[in-house]
Amino acid sequence: MEEFFATGGRLAKIIDGYQPRDGQLQMSQAVEHILATPAPLEDEPPRVLVVEAETGIGKTLAYLLPAILSGKRIVVSTATRNLQDQIIKKEIPLIEEMFEAKVSAVCVKGRQNYLCLYKWFQYRSGSQLSLMEKTEETHIDDWLKTTDTGDRAELAWLADNAPLWHKIASHSDQCLGAECPEQSGCFITRLRKRAANARVLIVNHHLFFSDLSVRKGGYGEILPRYEAVIFDEAHHLENTASTFFGTSFSHYQLLDLLADAERLAEGELPTDRHKILKSRISGLRKRLDTFIAAIPKKRGRYPLKTLLADIGEETWQEQVNLLGVGLTGVAALFEENKIHGDGWHLLSRRATELHDTFLSVTLTACDTITNSIHWYDRKEKSVVISATPISVASELREYLYSSVQCTIMTSATLCISEKFTYLTERLGLPGETEYLRFSSPFDYAHRALCYVPEKSFPESTHPSYGQMSSQRVFDILKLSKGRALVLFTSFTAMHNMADWLEDKLEYPMFVQGTGSRQSLLEQFKEEKDSVLLAVASFWEGIDVTGESLSCVIIDKLPFEVPSDPVIAARMEKLKEDGGNPFMDFQVPRAVLTLRQGVGRLMRSATDSGVIVILDVRLFTKFYGKRFLKSLPPAPVTRSLLDVEKFFS
Repeated sequence: MEEFFATGGRLAKIIDGYQPRDGQLQMSQAVEHILATPAPLEDEPPRVLVVEAETGIGKTLAYLLPAILSGKRIVVSTATRNLQDQIIKKEIPLIEEMFEAKVSAVCVKGRQNYLCLYKWFQYRSGSQLSLMEKTEETHIDDWLKTTDTGDRAELAWLADNAPLWHKIASHSDQCLGAECPEQSGCFITRLRKRAANARVLIVNHHLFFSDLSVRKGGYGEILPRYEAVIFDEAHHLENTASTFFGTSFSHYQLLDLLADAERLAEGELPTDRHKILKSRISGLRKRLDTFIAAIPKKRGRYPLKTLLADIGEETWQEQVNLLGVGLTGVAALFEENKIHGDGWHLLSRRATELHDTFLSVTLTACDTITNSIHWYDRKEKSVVISATPISVASELREYLYSSVQCTIMTSATLCISEKFTYLTERLGLPGETEYLRFSSPFDYAHRALCYVPEKSFPESTHPSYGQMSSQRVFDILKLSKGRALVLFTSFTAMHNMADWLEDKLEYPMFVQGTGSRQSLLEQFKEEKDSVLLAVASFWEGIDVTGESLSCVIIDKLPFEVPSDPVIAARMEKLKEDGGNPFMDFQVPRAVLTLRQGVGRLMRSATDSGVIVILDVRLFTKFYGKRFLKSLPPAPVTRSLLDVEKFFS
């Protein structure tokens, strides 16, 4: 590895201004070593390497180079498509330039990212198209003449939520497989062939765990067999694994199934069978409406047992049985129709699987036995009922660590106060796991400042906090001359701040939700004195170097809502096991999120700026020290005069 990462090494010859970093070299050597170690024998513990590599270490190249040189088939899994694209479009070409040879790497996304030719030609032959869809239709016709992948990412003009894509995207539960008339040109089939021949597969966590859950159920596999897996952005693993080791039923899944059946019936069924189908579907829709109406209209996520307490177990069981019997009936009817076309057998299978999922999530008596919390999410026009594991540690031990030669996890934020205890417990990491930690090489001590308001500033729960925080943000933005990313823990707080600042701020202001994520970021980068207000996904994955981002302002410590059913269930389990739910669970999760947020400031060695955290609990509460200890090593001040001096 020294040959690549040394001062006069191969990377230095192709990267202008290359600076060697000890952490990057040491990380690459650790990855090289574990990949070269023989697979553990049956009685040996799994091989796991965990590396926290803070911003500036260059962790992507540190694991990619040894992965490529190992000669093994390796999966690299990321949390975001942005990092997937960065690896395949930036890092892999760089390595190819260095080797002067092609790297055997393929980016594999979830199949819904690829166009289904069968569905496209079905849709294309339809007669009821809007004028707008005809324009989109022509664009896609032209695109299909040139694309090799069928990946919607190539369609820059297509909106993220475009209804057209949903109609023509590939979905596993709608795939005809070998019976599909478009099998020879299928983009998914082509992708699988490329993936089968590749040594490095770039996927995201959702696809990886989807594959793992399919293998767990014994239903085959989505990805070709691999020898090792590298998780980047590994701080997301518990949440993603929880989704795929759990089960979920959405009433939209049933509506989609019935809509697909109606479309298929239009061209395939004789009149008498069509009438029977329409009648049965109409009846099932009424049962679904009745079922949804039985669920209180109050929006939010709630434990299913509270619903049973509200409406009574007998009423609930009656509604579940009615819908379940209706689903069984349409599944049988679809199967009877298979003599009229191959698609009916597929619809019957979908209906049966939906029936089984529906029953599994609506039954709550087995919560403690199955280590799951059953809950529902009520929105204005939709209901989702889910069963989520309270802990994924045992599943990861059984289905992940022991199934590969080695597992590597890395992220800029895995530690709490420089310790890996929280991650170890939540992910069930083996006792023999190797842990490494590399601090950022950036000069926070001289190029950054951390500001927390003075002692008299109100806590976030005080009635005056909203007004005071808005005024303080305004004062700081005047000092920074805009150039700030303001992060919030809720949409309500973001919109309240935006409304307050709108007529007062002399700098351009962009607010999440007023445009696509990418367009807002591009505008923020281009207009150097602008301000971007955001929540959620903007806390991480934002990479803005230079003066455009000279100040990161965080409104309050990012604690999750303790009433969320999954969070509440995990806290209750910790309490039952003798732990402290707040200190062992809530605080660590908030620390990791805060570290991601403040990590947006310094993205290169020449960056500088101020981190603002408008939450005095960092000093007034006993747990504040854990947050402070996890922050970058920048000087901490509680004086606005110091912020003014820094910017001047």
